Amino acid sequence: MMGKGEALLEIRDLRNEFPQGTRGRRGRKLQALRGVSLAVMEGESFGIVGESGSGKTTLARTILRLLRPTRGTVKYRGMDVHTLAAKDLLAFRKKVQIVFQDPFGSLNPRIRAGRMLDEVLQVHRPDLSRAARGERVEELLSLVGLRPEAALRYPHEFSGGQRQRLGIARALSVEPELLILDEPVSALDLSVQAQILNLLVELKASLGLTYILITHDLSVLRQVTDRVGVFYLGEVVEIGPTDALFDDPAHPYTKGLLAAAEPLKESEGEVGQWAVLPGEPPSAIHPPTGCAFHPRCPHPSKGPGCADEAPSLQPANKPRKVACFKAREHLTGP
Repeated sequence: MMGKGEALLEIRDLRNEFPQGTRGRRGRKLQALRGVSLAVMEGESFGIVGESGSGKTTLARTILRLLRPTRGTVKYRGMDVHTLAAKDLLAFRKKVQIVFQDPFGSLNPRIRAGRMLDEVLQVHRPDLSRAARGERVEELLSLVGLRPEAALRYPHEFSGGQRQRLGIARALSVEPELLILDEPVSALDLSVQAQILNLLVELKASLGLTYILITHDLSVLRQVTDRVGVFYLGEVVEIGPTDALFDDPAHPYTKGLLAAAEPLKESEGEVGQWAVLPGEPPSAIHPPTGCAFHPRCPHPSKGPGCADEAPSLQPANKPRKVACFKAREHLTGP
């Protein structure tokens, strides 16, 4: 399933810090992103997973230019998103859209679905006549599995799954290239989740979309994504093809996430080894020295050096990358 196109989105050494406290306590900063670098290829589905507070949503908001980075760059088709002029920024907004976690909270409760879509078209497609916009609204509703009469209903008259379909239709109304899906099914029942995920897979294939999927649900990642980036305390600790990451996780944190979702089967030398991640995530205001994960790391070969030096995200086994000295040794061999 790997996309074979060029890099659509390139992120280099992205850092985002937020001042904390009052004037009398200056200097305290929450380090939400700590040197994130990754690329999303055109036509692929890239998954982002990690615990709450790992920087996933901050990354999405920085990509969309809702937040400005402290350092680093976000390039879309080679253009630095955070230096775009007004005209180019409007074009960027059309090409990159987001689908939110809470469909009800992201929809205006006071206007009907059809008018909601029509207003977007008025802004981004001024070339369309009123009749053409009406046809486009019906087309968008049909595209996401809603009947034409849905245009006359208010958001509260839809079910949760229907509201999410409406949110997807609104995102698609400007014909984007990249969709950022921020926990798009976590607020839905399991049966409805499956329907929405199937819809997203179908839309990607029919419209040639690129996805960035942010989720805490590992089963969703395996169903939808081509590659996955695992986040921990504002850093990418492992990145690689989805199947390889699930079948042979490299970083101890990735192993712990998978074990928490579905405990590993007993095997020689690994009985219960990754069953529980001890402790709690550290403070993003005072992150640990060296490897950020070392205070919780259950790796049997963990040594004092893990607290002294921070491992960079390096190739361990093409096309895998991992930020762990011991994991790289395991994957590359002697």
